[in-house]
Amino acid sequence: MSSVTTRSSRPPAGGPRDTQDPPKRRPKDDTRIALIFIAPAALGLAVFLIWPLIRGIWLSFTNYNLLTPAEFVGLANYRRLIADPIFWDSMKTTVYYVLLNIGIQTAVAMVIALLMYRLTQSTLLRGLVLTPYLVSNVVAALVWVWILDTQFGVGNQILGWLGIDPIGFFTDSAWAIPTIALVNVWRHMGYTALLIFAGLQTLPPSVYEAARLDGAGEIRTFFSVTLPLLRPIMALVLIMTIIGSFQVFDTVAITTGGGPANATNVLQLYIYDMAFDRFQFGYASAMSVGLLIVLGVITAIQYRLSRADSSDMS
Repeated sequence: MSSVTTRSSRPPAGGPRDTQDPPKRRPKDDTRIALIFIAPAALGLAVFLIWPLIRGIWLSFTNYNLLTPAEFVGLANYRRLIADPIFWDSMKTTVYYVLLNIGIQTAVAMVIALLMYRLTQSTLLRGLVLTPYLVSNVVAALVWVWILDTQFGVGNQILGWLGIDPIGFFTDSAWAIPTIALVNVWRHMGYTALLIFAGLQTLPPSVYEAARLDGAGEIRTFFSVTLPLLRPIMALVLIMTIIGSFQVFDTVAITTGGGPANATNVLQLYIYDMAFDRFQFGYASAMSVGLLIVLGVITAIQYRLSRADSSDMS
């Protein structure tokens, strides 16, 4: 009897002891590894962007020429900026360039993106479209200076065969800014087209099927379906391209140097001239801060008007 009692006192197989869940492991904390990977980028951001920004804002309130210590002058540089006619002429020239560059570039990039989306998605074609963007601005500017040279450029020779007199694309004040804008359109349109193409690939095919069932043609589908659904992507593209266009410098410096007769004296070139030719770093910093404020206001207005934080696909 005692042996039976002893055996029955053991927990049956599959009882609570066997079904008890193993202790849960605490989730691994990857914060330290993440910080290690983020550290190089954060260091570069702090050294090459945040610190120069803070120092530039400080210098905008000083009189500084590299040779003597910075002297605090308050708002004197900003009062000079408001009364400087060359600054406002440079701003007008820059705005004129931005309107030409952004308008043409966006339209051409949209056409290229739609053609790639509808006709082909070849990786080789995408690489070819992106090729001009891989060329540096300096090289691209030099190539176009040779092509459009008044006497020896192949561009003007072709115009001569067509019976058109040579055009001073970079030496005529009426042609200089449009030519520079077209050079940069040629260089950046492939990159912009790929951004738009990536946005097109996110659109659901069902909306196009519904549009076709409703009898919508290609043009109506584009304006009623494609553009509204692409609004967040287009807002991002326009913000990036507008900021980049306001910072145009190297193409102008290589092709015209601000001429003829200051017709291409864009704002970045004027800032560079004040800082590194005349050593007026305080005033140049004030103009840079002014440009920063202008870009911030334009970005905020554009973000608000385009409703970039919402999508019609939701």
